[in-house]
Amino acid sequence: MKLPGDVSASRLIRVLEHLGYQVLRQRGSHIRLRHDGPPQHSVSVPNHDPLKKGTLHGIVSEVARARSMLLEDLIGQL
Repeated sequence: MKLPGDVSASRLIRVLEHLGYQVLRQRGSHIRLRHDGPPQHSVSVPNHDPLKKGTLHGIVSEVARARSMLLEDLIGQL
């Protein structure tokens, strides 16, 4: 499945919160989220609108791997 090109940080964060991630803090333009697991996993999301495709792909791939999800399923939620 192809990544959408117009995903904002706020949209990605809403999807991650739906998966159980919680916003920990924001420092500058980056927002840190954590899933308490198991396994525990943290990810940083730059607060940009829209996110660059490479950045979005990296974050989505990391989350899919940590949550044992298919990448296509996670992309479909965006």
